[in-house]
Amino acid sequence: MPPTWRFEDEAYAAGRVCVAGVDEVGRGCLAGPVVAAAVILDRRADVRGVNDSKLLTAPQRTAAARRILDTAVAVGLGAASADEVDRINILQATLRAMRRAVDALPVVADHLLLDAALLPELAAPQVSLIKGDRRSFSIAAASIVAKVVRDRVMEHYAVAYPAFGFEMNRGYGTAAHLAALLESGPCEIHRRTFRGVLAEGSLAFEG
Repeated sequence: MPPTWRFEDEAYAAGRVCVAGVDEVGRGCLAGPVVAAAVILDRRADVRGVNDSKLLTAPQRTAAARRILDTAVAVGLGAASADEVDRINILQATLRAMRRAVDALPVVADHLLLDAALLPELAAPQVSLIKGDRRSFSIAAASIVAKVVRDRVMEHYAVAYPAFGFEMNRGYGTAAHLAALLESGPCEIHRRTFRGVLAEGSLAFEG
């Protein structure tokens, strides 16, 4: 089943005006930031092709992101670096990126729909939806924008750290990425508290 407007409509029926979907990408990566987006869609927006970003091809995500950015009421972006992930743990870094995305919205959201998360530091009413990026158009839109932005960030890092193939693996623990870690050890954007980085990187240092 594709996403629907159900949860947005429930919020509007309760008197809310600016309903934002919030999602993040990069939580399971061995390198790079966690990136989050908050998106307020016009209820009349063309949402064809808007779905969980993981269900779309790269060209489909890029095309959908362009439509979202062109037509959304507001979009906010937030990120937490690999260093922050190591210092405060991946869960807290993910929540921090989401809060930053909401704070970056050029208008104030008075209702939040989040993918399996809550942000207790924010005063707006919130609904946490398991697999929200497959249930809510706003969350799906946020997942697409966050994914496209993070992919661009990792392509930039691929130029700076060519040994790791970030343009292909986006920082996830593929076999080629782990082999590069074993050979070279971690670079500056690796999450050194993550098991895959510790295991492969420590072998490289010992060798």
